[in-house]
Amino acid sequence: MTHPTTVLVTGAAGFIGSHVAEHCLKLGFRVIATDNLSGGFLENVPDGCEFVEGDLRDSAFAASLWAGRSFDVVYHLAAYAAEGLSHFVRRFNYETNLLASINLLNECVNHGVKTYVFTSSIAVYGQGQTPMTEGMVPQPEDPYGISKYAVELDLKAAHEMFGLDYIIFRPHNVYGERQNIADKYRNVIGIFMNQVLKGEPMTIFGDGTQTRAFSHVDDVAPIIARSPLVEAARNQVFNVGADVPYSVNTLAEEVALSLGCTADVRHLEPRNEVLHAFSDHSKVLSVFAPPPAIDLRTGLKRMAAWVRTHGPCIPVKFENIEIAKMLPPSWSR
Repeated sequence: MTHPTTVLVTGAAGFIGSHVAEHCLKLGFRVIATDNLSGGFLENVPDGCEFVEGDLRDSAFAASLWAGRSFDVVYHLAAYAAEGLSHFVRRFNYETNLLASINLLNECVNHGVKTYVFTSSIAVYGQGQTPMTEGMVPQPEDPYGISKYAVELDLKAAHEMFGLDYIIFRPHNVYGERQNIADKYRNVIGIFMNQVLKGEPMTIFGDGTQTRAFSHVDDVAPIIARSPLVEAARNQVFNVGADVPYSVNTLAEEVALSLGCTADVRHLEPRNEVLHAFSDHSKVLSVFAPPPAIDLRTGLKRMAAWVRTHGPCIPVKFENIEIAKMLPPSWSR
């Protein structure tokens, strides 16, 4: 692909999306950024982007993005990534994570976009497949993972039917600067840091032995941004993120350390979630040859410094729960 390239970045006022938009600018792309600001903030949109506010669940809005514009690449990062909550907001989940993605895909096909870069999730793998490799058959166990895998399948079908190239990334447990720490349903590191700043104990579902590999955003966003320039990435799926899994109990200790305090933890009733989830990254390392990953302690220090400058947030309650049955008590308050 030759420069200059005009690209669309969705979710650009959010966490990962704003970082991808920033790296696209650094690559010399002209960036049109869009977001509905439901979980993002205008201050996150990098200087140099042209920002358009709107909701991709509205097919008319999705179509309007092409009015007077054309895009070589679409980076689709707009989503609501709350695996656990998705059981209780199924319609919202599918409208936000599936329907919006397909509205965008329709426009990409109709307007001759070269490449659709999609941020999926390791939630597509489901339980009992560790380390997760791209060759495994996905078996998602929650509506969020199901919606992401459905988009993956549809991208493959659109490629075979219409020739739209795609690149799919499956990141996991991404943290770092600009993360929305007011969301009490997702992003455990942000939740922990907000609780510490408020002088509250860090709350852990179950016994805290569940393990995850936590990925700093700077190990993820640059790869996503430059992926359309890498020929070997076309029509491929990549796990992307950190390699070393940590228990949630250990994570709490590390978060406390990053904020200069002792871990104060309160355990809640277990919730329905995958116990162990971490990926193999041989494929992304082979194709992209990224620099060494940021270790957890270093990444937490960077995020903690950013969080301190912004201060604690009042957790935002999700107001449109569709199924209250078996909703964790801490989420119903």
